[in-house]
Amino acid sequence: MASTPLLLDLAERAGWTGAQAALGLVAVELADLPVWWAAPAALLLSSAKGWVAGRLGRAGTASTLSATADPASAARGA
Repeated sequence: MASTPLLLDLAERAGWTGAQAALGLVAVELADLPVWWAAPAALLLSSAKGWVAGRLGRAGTASTLSATADPASAARGA
């Protein structure tokens, strides 16, 4: 069975992906653009999330959580 930190990391990543897709759809609907613009809008949001994660999160990861709060950053026993 997968470890809890892995499941928490997967949940965080899946949540961000869903949020980016939803925000992309909302943005194009509000701008009255064709739905296919949602993909570029979601990619832009993904880039922005990566920029934020690079400044707030643990170095070398895509997590927006700080190293102390990131469950995937916890020390592992041998």
